[in-house]
Amino acid sequence: MAINYVTQQGYDSLIEQIAHLEKVERKRITGQIADARDKGDLSENAEYDAAKEEQGLLEMKISQLKNTMANCRVIDPKDIDLSKVNILSKVRLLNKKVNKEVSYTIVDESEADLKAGKISVKSPIGEGLMGKKLGEIAEIQVPAGIIHFEILEISL
Repeated sequence: MAINYVTQQGYDSLIEQIAHLEKVERKRITGQIADARDKGDLSENAEYDAAKEEQGLLEMKISQLKNTMANCRVIDPKDIDLSKVNILSKVRLLNKKVNKEVSYTIVDESEADLKAGKISVKSPIGEGLMGKKLGEIAEIQVPAGIIHFEILEISL
């Protein structure tokens, strides 16, 4: 299985999500199942079936998050090489076609949030920027075509 490199904040967020699902959501669904069971015949009880299905989905999500967490490695920012784009690098780019600057932080998939300027290392732009150095032009294939980004700055 692939290793996911995350920030301490991302790792802590995974722990919080798992704890919430196990302590809050699990109890809620167990209560729904008990309520539905009290209503009588389970063979024709749609509420019971829905609650059991929701329970199965919840357990699958908990399992997936625990698997993700087991394969996480927390990155210490001081270990990042700023001579090239890496995970956790903040990059300031110039879109050559529209002559507009944009900034992104390259993060693991679990931490991606475009509104916050965090893009996944596995996204087309994230993959296209990895390993590039200051001043280089990255030609990145996206669904809309090829974008040319000039790397103006690499920081944390």
